[in-house]
Amino acid sequence: MLRACVIGMGPIGRRHAALLQASPLAELVGVCDRLKDRADAAAEAFGVPAFLDAATMLRELAPDVAHVTTGGVEYGSDHYEPTIQALEAGCHVLGEKPISNVIEEAEEMVATARKRGLCYGINLNHRFTPAARVAKRWVEEGRIGHQLFCRMSMWIMNPTESSPWFQVKALNPHTVDVMRYFCGDIEQVQLFATKAPGRKIWSTTSFNLRFCSGAVGNLTASYDIERGHPMERCEVGGTAGRFVLDDMWREATLYPAGDLVKQVYTDPVFGGFGDFTSTFADRINCFLKQVSEGVNPDKIEGSAAEGLAAQKVLAAAIESLQQGTVVSVNGVR
Repeated sequence: MLRACVIGMGPIGRRHAALLQASPLAELVGVCDRLKDRADAAAEAFGVPAFLDAATMLRELAPDVAHVTTGGVEYGSDHYEPTIQALEAGCHVLGEKPISNVIEEAEEMVATARKRGLCYGINLNHRFTPAARVAKRWVEEGRIGHQLFCRMSMWIMNPTESSPWFQVKALNPHTVDVMRYFCGDIEQVQLFATKAPGRKIWSTTSFNLRFCSGAVGNLTASYDIERGHPMERCEVGGTAGRFVLDDMWREATLYPAGDLVKQVYTDPVFGGFGDFTSTFADRINCFLKQVSEGVNPDKIEGSAAEGLAAQKVLAAAIESLQQGTVVSVNGVR
């Protein structure tokens, strides 16, 4: 059983801590937050020691795994320091998205994990569902054929006014990762954006994308629309068929070309996911299982390298909006 700690005890950190306690693969041994009231509240809730300093916790508890669930500017500015501290302490790390809101920091984080031979994953939980895995299998089995397009959309209401790029950097690590999961690397991007009435940030965005395979894509994302059903949708089409994935866990539907009979996976009423929290549990348990089994750090699912690749697409998108042109993605493989 892996000894695990959580750094950053906001709502997401508390969710990680609860799921670690519920996992048969881990033992929660400590929590940390710079704010004493949050640290103390988490310690009382989970029955483990609380720390105000991550380095002290890592030194005193020597955990096997550290979950970095801090936030900061654009939800990512506070990830760098505790991640580097945990990696240098010899911990495997599961971090929240975005990996960092600064590309250079993210590159150093990924490089440090590789240098030390440690597993480093990002909570790209939207792809960690049975329905998404069914759709991935359809792709791998050739049921889509030569890919032609990918359409992705996601919307939630988030009234926070942060940097102009808050929605781009904070919401879309998930959407871009899902598109890359099914269709591979992205080589070019063009971004259009608008501001809803009363907003200062670019709160609704539309991306045009070209994949290295030659397929084309479109991504629409918004912080201006109340959550409904579905709040997220992905469609991939090719010469042999197409699939539609609703909410990433509710339902996946395959439409074979030339065949009026479709194939559907629906989340079961009994034994299914039940709600979005299950995506966190699936992602966390997948990471713990792969660490426990000694999977090569370069082979773990939802790796930090994949999180970095998504952020590079978003950095190119921001440059596109600033320049009013199509931009190539830096470092695309």
